[in-house]
Formats: sequence, C-alpha cells, structure tokens
Amino acid sequence: MKKTGKDTKANSKMRSNPFLRFSNIAIQMGAIIGLSTWGGVKLDDHFKTQRPYYTIVLSLLGIGIALYVVIKDVIDTSKNDQDK
Repeated sequence: MKKTGKDTKANSKMRSNPFLRFSNIAIQMGAIIGLSTWGGVKLDDHFKTQRPYYTIVLSLLGIGIALYVVIKDVIDTSKNDQDK
C-alpha cells in the first residue's frame, strides 16, 4: 500500500514538532491511568470490598503500563531521529 504525499507530510510534521508528540504521550498516559483506575473503582463497587484493593492495584498497574508506553515511544522517536 502506497503512502500519499499528504500522509507522509502529516507524519513528518508530527514527528518534527515535539510539542505535538509529547502532548500526545501525555494524553495517552492520562487515558491509560484513568481507565485502569476507573476499572478498579468499578471492581471495588462490584465486589463490595472494605478497602480499595482493586483500585490500588489497577491504578499502579496502569501507571506501569503508561510508563512502559512512554519509554518505548521515546526510544522509538530517538532511533528515528538518529536515522535521519
């Protein structure tokens, strides 16, 4: 599948603008952590736990996943910048 000139321009523009790139990473982090914490709250409500065990575990898991995604994205970006 060929990329059109428009797609290539948009991708190169996003790669070249660090503000867009890092704001996207922040939105991804917020979404991952928010969804995992929301899931923990829902599980605590469903199982009627006395203490918020599911919320704590899932929010920490979400933070770990978000950090993994950020580190992976930064490494990929730095590799792409070095290849240029």
